[in-house]
Amino acid sequence: MIKEIEETVSYLQHKGFENPKIGIILGTGLEQLVEEITIQHEVSYNHIPNFPTATVEFHKGKLIYGILEGKKVVVMQGRFHLYEGYSLQDVTYPVRIMEKLGIKTLLVSNAAGAINLNFKKGELMLIDDHINLQGSSPLAFKGVEFLGERFTDMSAPYDAEINSKFKAIAKNHHITLHQGVYASVVGPQLETRAEYRMLKTMGADAVGMSTVPEIIVANHLKLCVAAVSVLTDECDPNHLKPVDINEIIAMAKKAEPDMITLFKELIKLL
Repeated sequence: MIKEIEETVSYLQHKGFENPKIGIILGTGLEQLVEEITIQHEVSYNHIPNFPTATVEFHKGKLIYGILEGKKVVVMQGRFHLYEGYSLQDVTYPVRIMEKLGIKTLLVSNAAGAINLNFKKGELMLIDDHINLQGSSPLAFKGVEFLGERFTDMSAPYDAEINSKFKAIAKNHHITLHQGVYASVVGPQLETRAEYRMLKTMGADAVGMSTVPEIIVANHLKLCVAAVSVLTDECDPNHLKPVDINEIIAMAKKAEPDMITLFKELIKLL
């Protein structure tokens, strides 16, 4: 993997991706932040050596470099998922690339279902902790010790200082920002009533199919990390209705302006 990483980084550096300080991963239906960036360079994933290719129709599949609130950023417009048939090493490969390009902070967004019924769709949740239910680890491969410490500490995977800033920004802008535990499952099928009950019993406040692998690798690389979920549906097992993925995307877009405000205001402070 080291040789592949070097090849990918060299390609992007020649494309003008120079010393970004902040990496951003945009989740399902969350793409409007790109419109706030002064874009200097962008490359489709399928043109980047050794990069996976996004196969989900509502994920754009571009790596973008530019200036946001005066800071150099590199943005994944579209991410990779275990349910697409990729390995966890594939899913997290871009995080390793962004770190080698120079980022010190990683900000992640996702669309998630609200397990905590005090949380409502259209609101945001700041991730304070997570539960990995994807069946493996992105660090479980031979040679991982050459890329970082094998036994990565996860006692506090989300940066407390950044989370405090997020909460202050939300208060100042009158944005509802819950704080909770995110459970990451494989998917792509949505959960059954029994599974929602299980997740609630386990202590999850929201559930999705991404984010945790990237967070694990970011901690492996000693990056400062924060993540925000846009809550797109309410997962009440006693009143469960069929979910339309198009409705989930529409709700993500409705809530997205608040997320953009949080990210922009935070980046000003970093």
